[in-house]
Amino acid sequence: MSHAAAMLIAMLIDAAIGWPDRLFTRIGHPVTWIGRLIAWADGSVNRDADSPARRRLAGVATALSVIVVVWAAASGLQYVLPEGWAGIVLTGILAWPLVALRSMHDHVLAVARPLTAGDLPAARRAVSMIVGRDPNRLDAPAVARAAIESLAENTSDGIVAPVFWGLVFGLPGITVYKAINTMDSMIGHRSPRHEAFGWAAARIDDVANLVPARLTGLIFALTSARPRAALVTMLRDAPDHRSPNAGWPEAALAGALNIRLSGPRIYGDRVAPEPWVNGEAPDPTPADVMRALSAYHRAMLALAALIALIAAV
Repeated sequence: MSHAAAMLIAMLIDAAIGWPDRLFTRIGHPVTWIGRLIAWADGSVNRDADSPARRRLAGVATALSVIVVVWAAASGLQYVLPEGWAGIVLTGILAWPLVALRSMHDHVLAVARPLTAGDLPAARRAVSMIVGRDPNRLDAPAVARAAIESLAENTSDGIVAPVFWGLVFGLPGITVYKAINTMDSMIGHRSPRHEAFGWAAARIDDVANLVPARLTGLIFALTSARPRAALVTMLRDAPDHRSPNAGWPEAALAGALNIRLSGPRIYGDRVAPEPWVNGEAPDPTPADVMRALSAYHRAMLALAALIALIAAV
């Protein structure tokens, strides 16, 4: 009960105010603090001259070390918190920056508004803040797809997964998950520098998201106006997605909105021949980005209600 109540408090605070710019300017953000530790390890032990095997071993040691350090710090904080509701509220406040309800909404809305107004350059600039594709090579449907795909994947990575692990393990659970996800974002790439060193970070992130990604897809499906279509699309197309986890919420949202997502995409000078998700449906329109945000709102209300029910038991 206490973990659920704390996660609900964190979600409510973040939904209300996000992480204010003044606070970020003054103290930064816990994810950036973790990021500095990962960057230090990357610069210190990921040596270009080492063999791939040695770099992979260094990456395994780095991933495990970061997890242990973050777990120890979060466990220490949780240990010194008072018992009862005072401790629950303080845990919620400490967990607040580790969920991203408000920023997820704001980033996608920043794409939807200019896209709806027909301002493609502004929509491209906004979508470049949340995806790694070259925005200048995206037409309006591709910008809409990128925004909706980011919304689907990051609902899992940025909200459902941290809250899930917070429910299971409290403050150490949500904090370690964010460390794992940050490691994957920073070093879990198939680039010459990180393919070996980031192997462990990417695999650990895959495991940490197995349950939350499928839970996110289920929530999107069950809160939609087309639950059967969403579930059928998710079960059919998610296993073929390039990611073992991102395809589940993405396919559920595609089925719920009757649009196609994913498909071939351009990264730099390379075209990635990715399969379509719900490929028989039409491309998303600007209006579909707003519909996706409405689906996100319903899903988050359902998640909050579920956590409140767990807290009350």
